[in-house]
Parts: sequence; structure tokens; C-alpha cells
Amino acid sequence: MLNYSVAELRINANSEYTVRKDDKEGTLSFVTDNSAEIFISFEKDDILQSGLVYQFGISNPKGTKSPRDSKVRNTILAIIEEFFDKNKAALLYICETGDGLQQMRSRLFQYWFSIYKEKDEYLFLPQIIYDEEDNENYTALIIRRDNPQFIDLVSEYTDTVNLLNGKPDM
Repeated sequence: MLNYSVAELRINANSEYTVRKDDKEGTLSFVTDNSAEIFISFEKDDILQSGLVYQFGISNPKGTKSPRDSKVRNTILAIIEEFFDKNKAALLYICETGDGLQQMRSRLFQYWFSIYKEKDEYLFLPQIIYDEEDNENYTALIIRRDNPQFIDLVSEYTDTVNLLNGKPDM
């Protein structure tokens, strides 16, 4: 995935927080001005078969708030940019649902991408998947427009969302 030693240098040259790697956990992390420790993960995912896909995760295990901290956004976008510079892959972003704040997280992440200076290089395709109790699960496909499997991955993602949202016949 990422060559962290080189990637760390490039990420930190473009981010507002110092990003560190954890080889044991396979994550990147940074600490905000409000002492929130943010973890970023990239895990290979096989839900889409048309190309290389990673599930992208952002976590704040202690739940420390960092209100209106644009440095968090800029740091996360620097990490994503480095990922795409090194990988011809797509990212699946799935909002955590345990606390009922998934819609807010989805809106925030969409906003971040909407103001990202390089946004035209990417497709950010947000979707909602309903589970068996009709709970909303927010997800997005993030893919560079120059990805060789762009059309196939976007089509497969859309088909998968439609399949998961389809009601089974009784």
C-alpha cells in the first residue's frame, strides 16, 4: 500500500499536523490542537472485483472533539492525496454507525471534498445503503478520474449499492 517512510515525509510536507505511522497497527495517526488523536487506515477490500479497492477509515477512539478544525481536513486530504499518488486504487469510505452520527460524518466528508483544491481530479460518489432495519449507512466511492478501471469500478459500485438496497421478493 503506502511506503510509510517516504510517504510520511511527503504527507508531512503537505499537512498541517504531524502524521506518524504505526507499523504494528498499519495505521497513520496525528494529534490535533485539541488533543484528539485521529487514526487513518487503509484496508484492502474485496467487495468490488473490477480493480484494486481499499476501505478508508477515520477514527477518533477517545471521542475527543476538534470543532471546526480545518487542519484536520487538510491533514486527512494530504494523506488521501499521497495514497492516490502511490496507488491506482479506489477508496471506499463507510461512515461509522455506532453513535448515530453517520449522516453528520457523511455531510462533513462531502463538504471537505467539495472545497478540496484538487477535487476535479477525483470522483466522490456518496450513496446511502439501507440495512434490514432500514437504518441509513453512508458510504462513498473515491476514485481518481485517470484510474484505468474507473468506468468498471464506478459501475460495479453503483450496481452493488442498488443490489444491497433492493428489497428481496417474498
